[in-house]
Amino acid sequence: QVQLVESGGGLVQPGGSLRLSCAASGFTFSSYRMSWYRQAPGRERELVAEITSGDSNTNYVDSVKGRFTISRDNAKNTVYLQMNNLKPEDTAVYYCHAAAYMTYWGKGTLVTVSS
Repeated sequence: QVQLVESGGGLVQPGGSLRLSCAASGFTFSSYRMSWYRQAPGRERELVAEITSGDSNTNYVDSVKGRFTISRDNAKNTVYLQMNNLKPEDTAVYYCHAAAYMTYWGKGTLVTVSS
């Protein structure tokens, strides 16, 4: 059974940091491109960051460049999103996504940036 389980969300003040984790199971994690998406209230889901399989190349949406870092640990079947200098506009539900032969989604974890 395929599972993507996100964790690490919560409430943080502007300028703070969080690290999201996504634990994967049920598929060959190392062969999949892994991504983090987010969806804010009333807005469409958007790609935040992605990391390829194999060479682990990364790509980020412009609004998070220099603040967020995506990484993966293939031995632990886990992908991470380190988020620094968080802003209120980063408030959203963050979803883990896996893509290769099939695509899979996690259920999301809520990140709220507020003072």
